[in-house]
Amino acid sequence: MRIISGHLGGRKIKPPSNKWPTRPTTDFAREALFNILDARIDWSTTSMLDLFGGTGMVTLEAASRGCGDITYIDRHRPCVQWVKQITADLGVASSIAIRPFDVKRFIKSQEKKSTTYDFIFADPPYDWPDMHKLSDMIYHADLLTDDGLLVIEHSSTTNLTLCQHWVEDRKYGSSTFSFFV
Repeated sequence: MRIISGHLGGRKIKPPSNKWPTRPTTDFAREALFNILDARIDWSTTSMLDLFGGTGMVTLEAASRGCGDITYIDRHRPCVQWVKQITADLGVASSIAIRPFDVKRFIKSQEKKSTTYDFIFADPPYDWPDMHKLSDMIYHADLLTDDGLLVIEHSSTTNLTLCQHWVEDRKYGSSTFSFFV
């Protein structure tokens, strides 16, 4: 895997994968996603939430492009520890809050807080049983700014078009990015 663009662009990242419950977004799909996002987001002024952060590649890509306010959430401790190490090694740790949390618990814990994000990326396991409820959970917790963007990565066999706030899908092989505003 590699960071595609920004000041860290071209850096190859090799996360350990020994029995990790992750499915990293492919370089091809991540590049396509960030080409879309770059036209919509000013990274220098954006606050971002990366749910089910896994290997941290989406977090690293956003940090490389200048996002200085990122919160990374994942419950798998080895992923969290690795992301802490790689962000320190790359010199971007100061712009990323890394939190070991179950996503549903994190969302629930934020319901009475006033923290909001301009961009939320969520990449749950493709077989996650609450996939169709995720956007509603995020909107119910009021995590997204009024003009914010939510992107959920999911299997191309999953249909999220009937979820509230859905606006479009972009398919890349077996992965789909659903956009919500």
